[in-house]
Amino acid sequence: MQENKIRFAVIGCGYIGNRHIEMINNHPNAELAAVCDINFIYEYNVPMTSYIEDLFTYDFDVLCVATPNGLHYAHALEGLKHNKHIVVEKPMALCKADCEHLIYTSIQANKNIFCVMQNRYSPPSKWIKEVIENKILGKIYMVQINCFWNRDNRYYKNGWKGTMDMDGGTLFTQFSHFIDIMYWLFGDICNINSRFNDFNHKDLTEFEDSGQIMFDFVSGGMGAINYSTSVYDNNMESSLTIIAENGSVKIGGQYMNEVEYCNIKDYSMPVLAPSNPANDYGHYKGSAMNHNHVFDNVIDTLMGKSTIATNALEGMKVVDIIERIYNRQIS
Repeated sequence: MQENKIRFAVIGCGYIGNRHIEMINNHPNAELAAVCDINFIYEYNVPMTSYIEDLFTYDFDVLCVATPNGLHYAHALEGLKHNKHIVVEKPMALCKADCEHLIYTSIQANKNIFCVMQNRYSPPSKWIKEVIENKILGKIYMVQINCFWNRDNRYYKNGWKGTMDMDGGTLFTQFSHFIDIMYWLFGDICNINSRFNDFNHKDLTEFEDSGQIMFDFVSGGMGAINYSTSVYDNNMESSLTIIAENGSVKIGGQYMNEVEYCNIKDYSMPVLAPSNPANDYGHYKGSAMNHNHVFDNVIDTLMGKSTIATNALEGMKVVDIIERIYNRQIS
């Protein structure tokens, strides 16, 4: 591909879709070609349609899928059938089989699927990835992930949020970024045992609001995930604790954005760059504002300057792990 501007279309113009549009408009090598949303909006200064079929009458290279979770598969598939590269928000789909079909179709079309997992770009995430890859911690003994957030009736006013077919569950919508970080750092898991509860979301969602998961890593060591969206009023914590042969680390803060503890044998921790703030959606917040790095990677990859940072196989593995967690409950 020649080094000219990459043309994007965005389907889904909610909070995240508008984040995509902002990143495209701010990038010197990107251009917004068209947008699609069920609500017709005039503010984008590009062609706008409410029907995905009409979207493909415009000239663009990449389709950004920022619609409700349950539509990611269908919209990404439609883009691939029209020979477009895909940028898809998490989760890639709501089941592994749909992810496999997207991967098959992308190979047949010779197109790329970029999965948005922006937490990988946070300075603590990049740092701990290097530490683990360089075997500085030695053997991994235990890993614990805690995700304690607030999602109450202020969040679930939107019609699709909280439904099984469009939302999919708490791990898909709120915490898949952290499962991605776990898989990125430590690989696949097995021997999964899960417990779930619905403490205060019975009138808000069709699924659990809290869970405890225990498992083993295929590569060795044991792990646990504790999560809840029942925390009162505000997000409380997203943390990763590692107990290993040569030391221990805890990355915490509200969004896994601060190194709270580092004690590693014969190692001095470097000074890390500041983390970006969380995406602010008014009365609630999400993961870190790292979409600029995602779009840098998309554009650099399509211009032949880089390779995909989070590919479709990795996106599928996150969905696969979540499916297996939900399917293995302790009665």
